[in-house]
Amino acid sequence: MDHTNPIDLITLPVTTERLRLRLFTADDVDAMHAYQGLESVARYLYRPPHTRERCAEVIDKISGPPRWAENGDELVLAVTHADEPGVIGEVGVKLAAARARQVEIGWVFHPAYEGRGYATEAARALAALAFDALGAHRLYARLDVENTASAKVCERLGMRREAHLVENDLDGDRWGSEYVYAALAHDLERLPSTSGSAR
Repeated sequence: MDHTNPIDLITLPVTTERLRLRLFTADDVDAMHAYQGLESVARYLYRPPHTRERCAEVIDKISGPPRWAENGDELVLAVTHADEPGVIGEVGVKLAAARARQVEIGWVFHPAYEGRGYATEAARALAALAFDALGAHRLYARLDVENTASAKVCERLGMRREAHLVENDLDGDRWGSEYVYAALAHDLERLPSTSGSAR
């Protein structure tokens, strides 16, 4: 990759028909903690629920100007309704392998907003952004095999299931298995463009 930061070319917020994707701010700590602090959410993330203090630390890290050049760089966006300020969840992409342009995508939403298509809508917008503006070659998601809601999101996005990793991680005293879903840019050509994708 060259020295240009592709994220500098992105206009935020990104808007969809019903949603607005923007950077987190310090004012979002309580809203993030409302879902990141839940056992039911943390279960699929292979870690304990976040405390409010941990949410503040996370937001402090991700609310500044993001970079997109080295392995581990990430862009995490708060998801709100287009006409309401409250955060209902988040979507993010991580540069897993800069040279090969492998990008991991993920999402976490408050359970109160499940079943309405918000995760699919937000992830679709972020996937388009990853391919069109951030130069992704391959986009992938890793999820617990019991996380059927996220598996359905992957399938709605047109991602294919590439792997089933059997008991590959330990969640407390439970062995967790994962699916890996992935797509190349041409797999998702049907994704509609979103406002805010790039200048």
